[in-house]
Amino acid sequence: MKTTATLLGIDLGKHTFHVHGQDKHGHFVFRKLFTRKKLIEFLSNYPAVIVAMEACAGAHWLARKLRELGHTVKLIAPQYVRPFVKGNKHDFADAEAICEAASRPSMRYVSVKTEQQQTLAMLHRLRESRVSERTLTMNQIQAFLLEFGVSYSVGHAKMRQLLAHLVEMKLPPALHSLLEKQHAYYLSLCEQIHELEKNISILLAQDENAKRLLALLRRVSWRLKPVMLNNTEKDEISPLL
Repeated sequence: MKTTATLLGIDLGKHTFHVHGQDKHGHFVFRKLFTRKKLIEFLSNYPAVIVAMEACAGAHWLARKLRELGHTVKLIAPQYVRPFVKGNKHDFADAEAICEAASRPSMRYVSVKTEQQQTLAMLHRLRESRVSERTLTMNQIQAFLLEFGVSYSVGHAKMRQLLAHLVEMKLPPALHSLLEKQHAYYLSLCEQIHELEKNISILLAQDENAKRLLALLRRVSWRLKPVMLNNTEKDEISPLL
């Protein structure tokens, strides 16, 4: 009689997925390699089973899809899987290690994110990237000016007025043109950040958990004195409050 796996460990790839199946006693049942499409087809016809995966890129989308097919999904943080990898690291060994980790009664799991939660996380990551680019651009402008003996304080209020001040500075035409382009890039980043913050606010207003967290942050925000926060920290907190 053919044994049906009760636990599947899936090692996620960009295009291929390595699956390790084992029974309720932890014994090996099968190993298979699938493309994304073939994996969905295979699991859509497979009896309800526990599917374990590392909580990494693509895991939450696949977890939601497999739940729709009737499977139980468990996401494990990668650092909890690593100790169970046997021998040389390869994709099937990783899939087996995921099964091994999921078999532990004391294992802690990561909650599956909704589409809205994933989108919100991506918006935050993109905003963080744009804030870093904006800070870098401001520092570059200041450094270029310092090389020509101009001490220009860095701050958003002063940076927005840069073009007006450039007229008063005796700079080479090529540098003047370069600084104008950098300033235009700075303003573009400011606009992108503002747009991202608007989208973040809209999604936060639709999420009950986010509303409770924001209420808590607002209650304790008065304790954070301005001198305790650097510019980066202020940029991170501002879209939340």
